[in-house]
Amino acid sequence: SSAMTETENAILQTLLELDATVKTMATTHPKPELSPLFAKLDGLVAQLPKSTEPDLLHCLYKHSYEKARFILQGRAAENARGTC
Repeated sequence: SSAMTETENAILQTLLELDATVKTMATTHPKPELSPLFAKLDGLVAQLPKSTEPDLLHCLYKHSYEKARFILQGRAAENARGTC
């Protein structure tokens, strides 16, 4: 698999932030505002090239953010192992 692009890395960081924010919603008052994170994701997704992994694009366009995060985290783990 290919190395993660800068945009994909930014998407992963935003997905992790979104996940962490959602997990605090039950105990946080006032509720955190999620729309800026969704807007940021939409902007990043729009920057992805057509050559982006189809499964990843599909998940992002369908807003299946958890699945998209798993795809990116799996690639990040592969990248961290170093395949050179």
